[in-house]
Amino acid sequence: MKTERFEFEGHGGHALAARLDLPDGPHLATAIFAHCFTCSKDITAARRISARLTTMGYAVLRFDFTGLGHSEGEFENTDFSSNVADLMAAHTALCARDLTPTLMIGHSLGGAAVLKATAALSGIKAVVTIGAPADAAHVVHNFAAALPEIKAKGVAEVDLGGRPFRISQGFVDDLAAASMKEAIANLRAALLVLHAPRDSVVGVDNAAAIFIAAKHPKSFISLDEADHLVTRPDDAEYAADVIAAWSRKYLPKVAVDAQDPLPEGVLRVSEADPDGFLQDIRSGDNHHALADEPVAYGGTNKGMSPYGFLSAALGACTSMTIRMYARRKKMPLTHVSVDVSHSKSHAADAGDKADQKVDVFVRRIHLDGDLSEDDRAKLLVIADKCPVHRTLEKSSEVVSELV
Repeated sequence: MKTERFEFEGHGGHALAARLDLPDGPHLATAIFAHCFTCSKDITAARRISARLTTMGYAVLRFDFTGLGHSEGEFENTDFSSNVADLMAAHTALCARDLTPTLMIGHSLGGAAVLKATAALSGIKAVVTIGAPADAAHVVHNFAAALPEIKAKGVAEVDLGGRPFRISQGFVDDLAAASMKEAIANLRAALLVLHAPRDSVVGVDNAAAIFIAAKHPKSFISLDEADHLVTRPDDAEYAADVIAAWSRKYLPKVAVDAQDPLPEGVLRVSEADPDGFLQDIRSGDNHHALADEPVAYGGTNKGMSPYGFLSAALGACTSMTIRMYARRKKMPLTHVSVDVSHSKSHAADAGDKADQKVDVFVRRIHLDGDLSEDDRAKLLVIADKCPVHRTLEKSSEVVSELV
C-alpha cells in the first residue's frame, strides 16, 4: 500500500488533512471513508479497513472533518450539514485528481453524513454504513446532560471520549433538522448496512430503520461481537472483506492501470503488510488470494503459507487429473478429494549434496463411487502423472531478475 498526504479545501475554506491510500497493483475503484463523531481519519477501524481494501485494488481517501484531527477550523463552528459539505468537497477534490469516487463508506455519524451526501452526488454506485444512526440527532445522547447549558449559553464544553469539545446550539439544531429518511429513500445507489447487534452506542434498531427506509438493492450484514468503534483487528478486517466482496457487484469495472499492467501468464505477489508477512496475490483480473505465515512464525495467519499454496497446487492438480481420466474412461467416480501434507525430512547425511531430496509431500486420495479394485489402481497410477507432481519430482530452474 502506498499512502499520500492529501489536502483539500473544506466547506468553510479551511485546509482539511487527508490520507490517500493507493493499491500497489491496479486501481479498480475509489472510495471515501468518513470517520465517526469526534474521531479522526487515523482511528483503528479506518486504517485497517482502508489497508485491507487497497490490497483488493481500491484507492481510499480518509480525511479529518473540519476542526478535528489535523484539519484546520474550529469544531465549535461546525455541524452535521458542514460534515456533509466536507464530504462533497472531498468528492470534488478526488474528481480533480481523476480518481472519481464510486464508493462511499461512513462510520457512525460519518455513516449518516455519507447517506445525506450521496443523495446529492452523482456517480456514486455503492454506499456502506458501519454502526450508523438512522437519525443524525441520535448523537445528542452523547452530551444530553449539557443540553440545558448549551441552550442557556449558546455553547458549552462537553467531555467526549475523555477529550473536551465545545458544542453549540447551532450544532444541536442542525442535527434535529436533518431529514435522513428522505435522503435514504433517494440514495440512487446500492446500500450495505453493517452493524453489531450488541452495539451499546448506536443500537441495532438504527440499522433496521436505515434498511427499511432504503430501496433495493440493499443488504444488511451483522458484525456480531464487534464494538461500536470496531476496535478489534479481526472485526475491522472482516468488515473490509465484506465491503470489498459486496461492492464488486455494483462498481463499474475499471481498466488496469497502464503504468502497472499484469502481463498474460504472470502471477503477481506484492506486500500487503510491510510490518509482517502478509502478501497479496493476483492472477489476472478475476483471481485474488492472500499468503501469510502462522502467528508462531511472526505472521498473522490471514492466508495460507507459501508451502500451503504449493501443497494446494499438488492436491488440485491431482484431483483434476483423476477426474479427467475417469471422465474419459467413463468410470463411475462420484467424488474425489485429496489430503496433502508436507514436511522436510533432512537426512542426517544430506550434507551439501545438491540432489538430496528433503521435501516430502504425502497425498491421501479419497475416491467415491462404484469403482472396481482395478479402477482404483489405475486412478492411483494416473495421480502420479499429474503435471504438478511431475514438476515437483523434477529439478526445476528458477531464474531471478531485478526489474
